[in-house]
Amino acid sequence: MINMFEVNETNNMITQEKLDVRTITMGISLLDCIDSSVEKVCENVYNKITTLAKNLVSTGKDIEKEYGIPIVNKRISVTPIALVGSAACKTTDDFVEIAKSLDRAAKEVGVNFLGGYSALVSKGMTKAEELLIRSIPKALAVTERVCSSVNIGSTKTGINMDAVRLMGNIVKEAAEYTKDQDSLGCAKLVVFCNAPDDNPFMAGAFHGVTEADAIINVGVSGPGVVMHAISQVRGQNFEVLCETIKKTAFKITRVGQLVAQEASRRLGIPFGIIDLSLAPTPAVGDSVAEILEEIGLEEVGAPGTTAALAMLNDQVKKGGIMASSYVGGLSGAFIPVSEDRNMIEAATNGSLCIEKLEAMTCVCSVGLDMIAIPGDTSAATISGIIADEAAIGMVNQKTTAVRVIPVIGKKVGDTAEFGGLLGYAPIMPVNTKDCSAFINRGGRIPAPIHSFKN
Repeated sequence: MINMFEVNETNNMITQEKLDVRTITMGISLLDCIDSSVEKVCENVYNKITTLAKNLVSTGKDIEKEYGIPIVNKRISVTPIALVGSAACKTTDDFVEIAKSLDRAAKEVGVNFLGGYSALVSKGMTKAEELLIRSIPKALAVTERVCSSVNIGSTKTGINMDAVRLMGNIVKEAAEYTKDQDSLGCAKLVVFCNAPDDNPFMAGAFHGVTEADAIINVGVSGPGVVMHAISQVRGQNFEVLCETIKKTAFKITRVGQLVAQEASRRLGIPFGIIDLSLAPTPAVGDSVAEILEEIGLEEVGAPGTTAALAMLNDQVKKGGIMASSYVGGLSGAFIPVSEDRNMIEAATNGSLCIEKLEAMTCVCSVGLDMIAIPGDTSAATISGIIADEAAIGMVNQKTTAVRVIPVIGKKVGDTAEFGGLLGYAPIMPVNTKDCSAFINRGGRIPAPIHSFKN
């Protein structure tokens, strides 16, 4: 049982070390909203979301006030819309109409983001899935709160290179559609390999088809708390360091468990998972990169960075798993460049390049995240970046993702401004050597030999 002593123990974490519950995310199945009429699908989707989630934001605020725990975001994830719209949508504009309904529902209930404008195409694409993917740039441009994701590979199926090639073009189109906002549309689009069904974090959240009709997932973040804890054991050996991180992660996760249980009870919706992810913000003292530097690096990107991140990620997961029976999502450590002040500085100084970030994704929670690149980067190059990252995920049996932003009209040395939690980022250089002959082969890269388990 969780008691008030545990909550009181974390008071200084909240007031001094930026501990927060980053999100309460309600997952909602829309499978029963399927219809042959686009208008009826839109109506069904709007009605179900606004009925189930009508008290989500107010409940979050009540818990926040009662326990003194900041709950930064209240969000919704839904069944991948490629499935929901499959019977009705015959054009890309049909899918965009559903996106607009999702956006209206999100505004009505007051959540800041709604995820699930998604397609799962790791082995092949149906006509509906291809239509949804092609509709993504316009859908993200005409909505404010809708987020999109596409899963193009997995350890069990391999990598769908036709989808990889298509996504390079889609990312470029999304950038063009929102070029007056520093190509912000790309910040709401994630390309996954091995996407989890229960991720509460945007932009990659969707409600998996194996989930219940509705669930409550909670994402907890606390890089400032971990930073403070490890600063108290500066210079001590790795055994002491690892124990400190594990104990801190345990305490952080217990706070999330309390919030999740309370939200579940008050909303009458089952509890799903706790996602303990050290997710940074641009604020001072809320940086994953700063943790790595406290561990002993002059600046993130220095030799030893990948090893330090691997250790941090593993200890966070070990501590979280001991604190809750249901840890899931993307638990570990995020390394989004634009959302982490020290990552931004390292990228600006040249200590951190995309190639080093790719190496770090072998051991972090997700992948190449919130990286601004020159606006004239080719679609083939973006597809190549996606393919590389998917290969890391496929072979290593882990989730990887790409959220790169080709900022139209900007070049290396410029800065892109995204605002809020999305922060700002220097435009980072990419290798411009041509890979189009590789990308244009099409077909599917087979799953690795170790995938054959049944």
